[in-house]
Amino acid sequence: MYFEKAGPQNTDAVIKAALETARDRGLKHIVAAATVGTSVDKLVKEAGPNVTIVAVTHNVGFGEEGKGEFDPRIREAVTKAGHFVLTATLATRNINKAISTRFGGYSQTEIVNAALRIFGQGTKVAIEITAMAADAGLIPFDDIIALGGTGRGWDTALIIRANSSNRFFDIKVREIICKPWSF
Repeated sequence: MYFEKAGPQNTDAVIKAALETARDRGLKHIVAAATVGTSVDKLVKEAGPNVTIVAVTHNVGFGEEGKGEFDPRIREAVTKAGHFVLTATLATRNINKAISTRFGGYSQTEIVNAALRIFGQGTKVAIEITAMAADAGLIPFDDIIALGGTGRGWDTALIIRANSSNRFFDIKVREIICKPWSF
């Protein structure tokens, strides 16, 4: 499925497509990018008991020094429902980003980010959060569904063979469930 444009207006369709694919393929894990958590809250309410959801949030201080962006009430609801919220440094935004920001130039991780964005921001995010959830031991190193987006909400769902960030290039995109056509 392709969306005309990237953006959060696709979130409901992404949720529907991801849950249908999980059910049809027998996939038990969905990794979902989350900033504030509104979309994750909706996903948890619609998912049912047969899927484990891992919401992956920005690290504390990502947007504003010392502050987290994810809504604590949504975090509580997600974990109470038996799912997980992972708050961590983005797999492709590590100390290299701090060095390039401070001293100019670019880093290897920024080149990887730029290459992944050729397929859209949501694809880059979905791959990145898969590595993060695998690093934390919250998903199997197997096929999972990953949801990413452009800004808020989701516009991309992929079936990904998960692996950890130190084996980043062993991560495999098995199938594009949906993504934007224009981005």
